[in-house]
Amino acid sequence: MRDILPADKARRERVLSVIRDRYLAHGFDEIETPVVEDYARLHSGIGGDNEKLAYNVLRRGLDADAIRAAADDPAALSDLGLRYDLTVPLARFYASNRGQLPGVFRSIQIGPVWRAERPQKGRYRQFVQCDIDIMGDDSSRAEAELMVASLDAVDALGLEGATIRINDRRVLDWMLDSFGFAEEERPGVLITIDKLDKIGPDGVAAELRDRALRQAQEPSESGAIDAFEEFLRRPQTLEYNAFGERQIRKALPENAPDEIVEHLVAIGDAVAAGRGQTDVPLVFDPFLVRGMGYYTGTIFELAHPSVDYSLGGGGRYDGMIGRFLGQQVPAVGFSLGFERLVDLVTAGADSEAEAIVLIHDTDVPVAELLAHKTALIATGARVRLERRTKNLKALLERASAEGFTAFATVSSGATELERKPLA
Repeated sequence: MRDILPADKARRERVLSVIRDRYLAHGFDEIETPVVEDYARLHSGIGGDNEKLAYNVLRRGLDADAIRAAADDPAALSDLGLRYDLTVPLARFYASNRGQLPGVFRSIQIGPVWRAERPQKGRYRQFVQCDIDIMGDDSSRAEAELMVASLDAVDALGLEGATIRINDRRVLDWMLDSFGFAEEERPGVLITIDKLDKIGPDGVAAELRDRALRQAQEPSESGAIDAFEEFLRRPQTLEYNAFGERQIRKALPENAPDEIVEHLVAIGDAVAAGRGQTDVPLVFDPFLVRGMGYYTGTIFELAHPSVDYSLGGGGRYDGMIGRFLGQQVPAVGFSLGFERLVDLVTAGADSEAEAIVLIHDTDVPVAELLAHKTALIATGARVRLERRTKNLKALLERASAEGFTAFATVSSGATELERKPLA
C-alpha cells in the first residue's frame, strides 16, 4: 500500500477522468459498492486464487478465548472481508437492486480493491480497478461493446495500437476433451497451459507428464498429453494481422464447434464496425486461459506493443449472478489495469487548464492576495499562493514538477500581474 504524492495523485485523477469520460460516452452508468462484503460471499468458490489473498475482518465482540477456540475456522473468526475485485460485489449489487435496473444494465465501477499480495513492481496490496460490465445480454454485442469502449479509452490516453487477445472457455474445454483429458483433470491442465508463453511447448509437455506421474494417472492421460504435444508442435503460420473464421479454425483442431466459432466471428465483425476499421484489433489465442474460475465463455486480454504484459482483461461469467439471485443472468465484464496504464501514460494526457503560482512578499495584504487569486480562478485557472523564498529557483522548479505552468510576482498595491511561463 502506498502514499500518493500530489503530482502523482493529479496524474492518476487525469487518467481516471479520461477513462470515466469515454465509458460514460459509450452509455455506461457509474455505480458504487461498499469496500466490504460478507465473508461467505467472498469465499464462495467463485474468486479463484484471489479468495486466498482476501483481507478478512475479525468478528466484533470476540474475546481471547473465543478467538483461540475458532482458530481453525476462518468463517467463525470473520463475518466480513475487504473486496479483492469488483466483480463479486457487482454480482451482489445486481441481485440486490435488479428491480430498479434496466433489463440490460451497463455499469462502470472504479475503486480500490485489496489483496494480500507479495509486493513487487506493478503489484500492490491496494490498487484501483476500472471495470465496465454488461448484465442481461447473452449476445456477441455485449462483448463487442466492452471492447470498443475500452479500446476507445486506451486511445484517448494516447496509447493507440492496442490489441485484444480473445478466446472462449468453451473452446478450451472442447480442445481438452478432443485430446482425451478427463474432465476432473482439466483445471490442473489449464493451469499448466496458462504458462505456455513463459515455458514454451517443451515446458508445458514436461510439466503435464510430471503432474500425471505424480498423480499416478491412467495411461489414457499419457495419450492425451501426447496428442496435445503433437498439436502444439504442428507446422503453422500464425496470422496476427487478421481475424475471422479462417484464422480461428486454422488455430484449432479440426471440427471446432460451429456455434462458438460463429460467436467469436460475430464479435470481430461488431468490433470492426464499432471502430470504423477493416482491420480488427483482435487476435485469436486458443491457449488464452485467464485464471478466474467464474469465466464461462468468451475471455480476453488487452495488449499493447510497448509492453510485454497485459493492460487489462475480462470475460463472460454467466453463472455468477445466479448464485445470489436464484436465476441465471448473462454477464460479461472488462477490467482495465489502471496502475499499469498510469505508468505508461505520458504527460500529454495532462490537463490543458492554466495553473499559476502567485509569489508574494510578506507585506502584501491578505485581502489583495485573495482578490488576485479569485480573479484568476474566475478565468478557469488553477492558482496557488506561495511566499517568496531566498531560493526562488527551487520554488519554481517544485511548482513546475507539480503541474503549474506559469507564475507571477505580487507586490503590495499592484493592479496588474505579469504572468511568465514556467520552463
